[in-house]
Amino acid sequence: MKKPDKSHRRIPSLAGICDMKDAMKPGLSVEQSVARLKRFHYAFKRLHGIFIARLTSEPIYELKMAFSLHAHICAEHVTALRKRVGEMREPPLGLEEVPHPALEIFFDEILASPTTDELLRSLYSVALHQLGIGLRAFMSESNPLADYPSIRLCRIAESERSDISRFASTMFSKVRPPFKSLTDERTKYFFACLNSAGGLAGHLQPAIGNPQSEVPPRRYSATPYKYDPVPRRDERFPDPYNMAVNAEAFLYDPAFPPQPKTLMMFYKRLREIDVPEMMASIIAQTPDKPWDYYRDMTRQLWDEARHAMMGEVGFASLNIDWAKNVMVNFTWSLALNTQLTPIERHAVLYFIEQGLMPRTGKRFEWETALAAGSPLSALFQDYDWADEVLHARIGRDWYLKEFSEAKKAVEYGDQCWSKVLMNWEAWRTEGKTAHRNWWPDLYTAACKTWGIPPDPKVLAYATSYQNVRADLKNLSASG
Repeated sequence: MKKPDKSHRRIPSLAGICDMKDAMKPGLSVEQSVARLKRFHYAFKRLHGIFIARLTSEPIYELKMAFSLHAHICAEHVTALRKRVGEMREPPLGLEEVPHPALEIFFDEILASPTTDELLRSLYSVALHQLGIGLRAFMSESNPLADYPSIRLCRIAESERSDISRFASTMFSKVRPPFKSLTDERTKYFFACLNSAGGLAGHLQPAIGNPQSEVPPRRYSATPYKYDPVPRRDERFPDPYNMAVNAEAFLYDPAFPPQPKTLMMFYKRLREIDVPEMMASIIAQTPDKPWDYYRDMTRQLWDEARHAMMGEVGFASLNIDWAKNVMVNFTWSLALNTQLTPIERHAVLYFIEQGLMPRTGKRFEWETALAAGSPLSALFQDYDWADEVLHARIGRDWYLKEFSEAKKAVEYGDQCWSKVLMNWEAWRTEGKTAHRNWWPDLYTAACKTWGIPPDPKVLAYATSYQNVRADLKNLSASG
């Protein structure tokens, strides 16, 4: 008898997805598949929320950047899973329902972790590890032909989850001093939650679908977590209130040459760590929006984190220790997060973005980098400009439609920005900063790398933000 998997002229059968034997195996039904996908959806959505909620108050710069990326990755998989479930089931899809009460407690407990050490271990060593087990179980148990669309999404999700886990493994193995491990008691508690829920993916029996299974009592989350809007920075940010160097005034002054202006652009990019800190507050404190709002806002948040890392790389390319030579402040995110409502913060963000679109905005920065003969700066500004085009669209989609006309939306953003009090003199009087002019040190260090003597006029630059607002109403935006 001819074997059923014998293909014509040895061309792989079934589009190369699998062989006939695997295609014949029983797999998950549509109902079972949807139940698992909804678990993955819930897990990625909760992980996204945790990364966003803990980003602003996390002091370590590298973790802020990692949380930005990992939140973005989670948001993208939430979006893909929502679409797939919608392809398999007609509304109501039940995507906003909690799959099991023990899972809600599991993620609430991670969110409420009292220390960075416990947060990281819970997120990466427990939640994301268990999510990987669930994704792999789904792919092995599903029929590879019948449910190929779902398997494809899970394969992509597992690939990116593995990337996150590799980051975490490297971090845990190399960081000094090491992050503390979870106690045995805490680990047992998490697994009690997961066992009650039938595993994170609901793939373990008999708890799946059994609401009567024993649910562990809340511990940390017995008191609901409250978002902390105050940005915090690690020891490499010794002078976070420093507003002594007005980057925009220098950048837009035609009296200064292009080459040192690349330093100001690297500074402006690195300073953008305050945008994720501020945008996280908008996302965390704005409930009941359509999911696409959170997905788009998180994409912009991640872009701003990328921009900050571009500035970091720019300084590294010049052998400049940015922690020593550049005083990166947090005054923008601190002021907006503590003085404005979420919609007012969004208004300021939109107002600034509109100022970046004309020729005097991102295009000017790119042209300046080209004129300076800096391929790296030009590349970064090129992508920074492209990202701002997307961000302007996000602003139109989710902020502008709240107003009857665009002019009113911009005016409101200007009004909100004008409400923000930057206590330049008070911060100095209170001893929070001396507003030391760090520009001469930075410029001198760069000239050493460039192999040129400092220009006395450039070296003497000393314009601060004492009486000037950093946006394109007069000069250029801070973003």
